Amino acid sequence: MTPEEETMDELSQNPKAVAYTDPLTGLGNRRRLMDKIRKLASERADDPAPFTIGIANIDGFKPINDLFGHAAGDEILCQVAHRLRACLPDGGFVARIESDEFAFVLPLVFEKKGAEKMGRMFKDVLSAPYDLGDRNVRLSASFGFAVYPFAGEQFAELLKSADTALYRSKRRGRGQITVYSEEIAEEMRRGTQIEQALRRAIIADEVACHFQPIVNLADGSIQGFEALARWTDRELGVISPGLFIPLAEERGFIDSLTETLLMKAAETAKHWPAGLFLSFNLSSAQLIDPATAFNVLAIINRIGLDPRRLELEITETAMMSDPEVAAKVVNELHSVGIKVSLDDFGTGQSSLGRLRDFAFNKVKIDRSFVSEITIDKSAEHIVRAILTMCEGLNLKVVAEGIETEEQAEKLRSLGCKSGQGWLYGKAVDAAATFNLIEAQELAGSRNARGFLVNR
Repeated sequence: MTPEEETMDELSQNPKAVAYTDPLTGLGNRRRLMDKIRKLASERADDPAPFTIGIANIDGFKPINDLFGHAAGDEILCQVAHRLRACLPDGGFVARIESDEFAFVLPLVFEKKGAEKMGRMFKDVLSAPYDLGDRNVRLSASFGFAVYPFAGEQFAELLKSADTALYRSKRRGRGQITVYSEEIAEEMRRGTQIEQALRRAIIADEVACHFQPIVNLADGSIQGFEALARWTDRELGVISPGLFIPLAEERGFIDSLTETLLMKAAETAKHWPAGLFLSFNLSSAQLIDPATAFNVLAIINRIGLDPRRLELEITETAMMSDPEVAAKVVNELHSVGIKVSLDDFGTGQSSLGRLRDFAFNKVKIDRSFVSEITIDKSAEHIVRAILTMCEGLNLKVVAEGIETEEQAEKLRSLGCKSGQGWLYGKAVDAAATFNLIEAQELAGSRNARGFLVNR
C-alpha cells in the first residue's frame, strides 16, 4: 500500500483524522504539525536535545497555476508531497501548511550543518522535472530552518523563526537555504525598522535628491547630472541608498519613493540651462510595470521638464526579469523623446545580445572596470572592446567611478568621451549643483572674452 493509500485508509477508519489532514496531498496539515512539534518539545523539555523544523516554499508556483491551470498546480503539489515524504529521514514528518508551502520536523537533525545538508537534499529532490502528462515542468524551492531550542521552545516561536529564515532565503533569490540565527533575526528587525522610517520619510518629504556631474572628458565641462537618492533619518542617521532602495523594492513601495525623487529631480533640472540633461535611475520593479512610461511622462509633464532632456538608466539584471515587458517600456519611453541608458555595463549575463535587442541611447561602463583600468591590462582591454563595440552601434558611452587623473587620461586615450566620478565631483544638493553650473558658465564667459581679445 502506498503512503497516499495508507492515509486515505486511515481517514476512512478515523473520521477525526480529517481535521489533521491536508485533503489534496494526504499530508498532515498545520494542526498536525503543531501537535508533532509540541509533543517532541515536551519529550525533550527536561533535557532539551535539539531537533530541527523547516519550511519549503515552491519558487514561482503562482505562474504555474496561471499558465497551465489549477489542476496542473494541484498535480505538482501532490508530486512535491510524494517526493518529500519519500525522502524523509527516520522519524521525520512533513505537512502542507499553505498553498505551496510544506513544513517538516527532523528529530535527528541537531545543528546548522545538518539542517543545511538536509536542505540541499530536499532541494535536489524537488528540482527534478514534474510530469504533467503532455509536458514537463522544472521548479525550484527555497528553505528556512530553525533549530530547537535555540530558535525558540514553543510551536509559534519555532515556526516564526523558520519563516524568518525562509524570508531571508527568498530575498537572496531562488533555491536558497537559510538556517535561523540571531544575526538573521537582528538583520530582519533592522530592515523592518528602516522600512517604517523610510515610509514616514517619504510622506514627510525627507528623502533628498543630490546630483553628480557627468562631464566631457576632453575639457571637464558639465554635460548633465545623475540624480541620486540621499536620506538621513533623525534617529537612524545616514542610510545608504544601496540599503534603502533595494528595501523599498523588496517591500513594495519603490513606486512612491521613485515618484517623489523624480518630481524633485525634474523640478531642479527644469531650471538648468537647456543643454544639460538629467539622468535618473529606474528600479527593476518599474521596468516590468507596463504603466511606467505613462507614469514617468505624467510626472515630467506636470513639472514642465522637456522629455528630451531626461535620460533613464536601467540595469541589465532588471531587464532580464521580464525582457518582453522591459522592451515595451523602453520603446514607449523612446516614443516620447526620453533617452534610455544601460547602467553597470559588463556586469550582467548577456550584455551583447541585449545591446542588439534594445534600442539604447547610451552605455555606462561599470566602475569595477574603470577602477582597474590603469593597473590591470584585462580591464583596459574590456573597456577598449566596449568602446569599439559601442562606436560601431552608434552608442554614446559614459565611464563611471573615475577617481584619478590617471584613469581619466587612460579613458581619453582609448577614445571615451564622457565620464563621472569623484575626480569631477561628488553628488551634491540642488543649491550646490546650481553653483557648479554658474561657475562653469562664468568660466566659459571668461574664456570666450579672452579668445576674442587674443584674436
